[in-house]
Amino acid sequence: MAEARVATGVAGLVAALWLAGTAFMALTVLYFVGLDQGATSVFGTSTVVHEFVHDARHLLGFPCH
Repeated sequence: MAEARVATGVAGLVAALWLAGTAFMALTVLYFVGLDQGATSVFGTSTVVHEFVHDARHLLGFPCH
């Protein structure tokens, strides 16, 4: 019986790690597609990221110009 509780605890930990990783990746993608506009970029004044995801911005409905 104790082995089942340990397995359930490990499965819960794995699920929590997957959830945290997925949330982090989703927020990272949201930043790059929706918020990075060159002038407000964390990478300086370069617009490379903005131009790379430009079509995705329009497809998802984010205004950029």
